[in-house]
Amino acid sequence: MDNIRVIIADDNEDMRRIERKMIGKVEGFELVGEAKDGLELLELVEKLHPQIVFLDVEMPGKTGVEAARIIQDMDPSIIMIFATAHDQYMGDAFEVYAFDYLIKPFKVDRVLRTLERARDRLNPDKDEEALPVPAAPAPRKAAARLMLHHKEGVSFVNTADIVLVQREDRSTVIYTSGGERYVTGDSLSETEARLDPAVFFRCHKSYIINLNCISNITPYGRWTYVVRLKGIQQDALITHEKYEELEQLFS
Repeated sequence: MDNIRVIIADDNEDMRRIERKMIGKVEGFELVGEAKDGLELLELVEKLHPQIVFLDVEMPGKTGVEAARIIQDMDPSIIMIFATAHDQYMGDAFEVYAFDYLIKPFKVDRVLRTLERARDRLNPDKDEEALPVPAAPAPRKAAARLMLHHKEGVSFVNTADIVLVQREDRSTVIYTSGGERYVTGDSLSETEARLDPAVFFRCHKSYIINLNCISNITPYGRWTYVVRLKGIQQDALITHEKYEELEQLFS
């Protein structure tokens, strides 16, 4: 398996050196870039496509939270780990679905445990304890077709075939059970408004899932879970609040 690509972002050179050493202690990780501020971080993410980003909250250019919101729109699958001396930003960090929030000065063992959990998350063969998935009494029906506008023209998709809609590279991308991938200029909210809410569920600011296609749900961060879906390799995220809402839908 290829090494997991990591970028660190901190305006403090000493802290970047500490994080660099810690990442080097864990097998299977590769530090591919370092950023001194939020703007440089965004450039590196777009160029290097990391799987994990360590980022400080207070950085010049753009704060860690501001950068994390943009990264989430670029690729919501990137694991973001905040490393900061300020615990008052914890709530803001988890609003952008941070995987973890480390308080400086942090202990080596604490960082190593976080990296190992992140590796488990990125390992698709890792067995995890699944949360109970609410079962619908019968498959829900999706009506009609969806007309998608994109730069090549227009496509028509049967909504019953849609498994996942997500933000990706600042675009809205639709994945179907037949293996098709459609990129549209419509926003996620615009696409959501055209889908049947009895079938499609906005589980996260970056994801809409077909309720009939949920395979299992497993822990991700402190208050977030991973939704694995039938028929496609892509996963979605669901917040704790949305998981409780999902339970109510099928109660």
